[in-house]
Amino acid sequence: MSTTTSGGSLRAEPHVGAPIAQADRLHSIDLLRGFALLGILAMNIQSFSMPGAAYLNPTAYGDLTGANLWVWSLCHLLADQKMYGIFSILFGAGILLMTERAEAAGSQSGRLHYRRMWWLLLFGLLHAHLLWYGDILYPYALCGMFVYLFRRRSARTLLALAGVFFVIGSAVYIMLGLLIQSWPPEAVAAFSEENWLPPDEQVRQELAAYRGGWLAQAAWRSSEAILMQTVFFLFAVAWKTTGNMLLGMALFKSGVVSAERSRAFYARLSAAGFVVGLALASYGIWRNFAVGWDVRYSFAFGSQFNYWGAIAADMGWIGLWMLIYLSRGLERVKAALVAVGRTAFSNYILQTIIATTIFYGHGFGHFGSVSRVGQLLICLAIWIVQLVITPIWLRHFDYGPLEWLWRSLTYKRRMPLRAAAVSG
Repeated sequence: MSTTTSGGSLRAEPHVGAPIAQADRLHSIDLLRGFALLGILAMNIQSFSMPGAAYLNPTAYGDLTGANLWVWSLCHLLADQKMYGIFSILFGAGILLMTERAEAAGSQSGRLHYRRMWWLLLFGLLHAHLLWYGDILYPYALCGMFVYLFRRRSARTLLALAGVFFVIGSAVYIMLGLLIQSWPPEAVAAFSEENWLPPDEQVRQELAAYRGGWLAQAAWRSSEAILMQTVFFLFAVAWKTTGNMLLGMALFKSGVVSAERSRAFYARLSAAGFVVGLALASYGIWRNFAVGWDVRYSFAFGSQFNYWGAIAADMGWIGLWMLIYLSRGLERVKAALVAVGRTAFSNYILQTIIATTIFYGHGFGHFGSVSRVGQLLICLAIWIVQLVITPIWLRHFDYGPLEWLWRSLTYKRRMPLRAAAVSG
């Protein structure tokens, strides 16, 4: 994957076998998106395979000793909120990239953007209610509609706005934590049983639902999806996701995610991001275990260390992958990740299909019976499948199947799917 400079912008030439129509893509963004798409599965697989409370509170279900504790700790340090954060950052950058190209071609970017977001919103609703409640497309669509309004702001202004939304998101959790502290013991216990440490009977009901058929899962899945798309979105997801998207716009305008900065800059960014981010997240782990994952502390206050640590660690990951992008070597790995990044929508849904087939009752029914070590091994297997099959697909087609459908709906015409090099 060689690099060329044109007009001060560092871009990648298409990898071997890539369609000519994709030559103008920013492969640095595709590379980072591919990494984040695979990395997000390391966290999502916990929700695919275990009762929902175990995602927020690792002591809520399953063994958390020995190798299982190490797996959880590493995923928490390296992936929890980090991969989602990178994905959100790149979504914001992608909004600018799409609107700039549309406007350069003489199109009305607003009309295209909002039509694109409305279709993404529908895809998210279908994904959440028909397949898996932990969908991210729905919040991305809503936040994407909002951040578009700031597309013409300077990088400095966008960075400041991102900080404002990060602070608001943090303050909401802190205020909730203070509120919980003031509740009587019975109210705290009820909140804990509902959201943090469910009783055995509730766990058995969830296990039975997801080990049953698709219809048996429907009521539980939709109930969780509605909670995620309303209360959880308003109080937790919207603020930080919006902040990340605005941050992504700032990083795009300043040339960070398009690999236009120096290697020295990325080395400093990576080192500082990881040092600060991993230190905060590590301290958060220690504090939560020190208080026994008590809901009165860990739900709101204990989560703040990773909340802020993830933002710093995202800068560490971005700096590292821009260095890898600019370096020689690992060409096949980079080309495979670029391919996954180009088809992130299709691969995201593919992860859901594979994982729910493995864990839910309409497939093999292993929900609640796979350790964290086993989950990681399954995650690695899915990564390998996606890294192998995606480049093969893109040798023959311009887009992933869902990217093609989304693009066709956005432009209100059937877009060509087969690569020009193949069909022409």
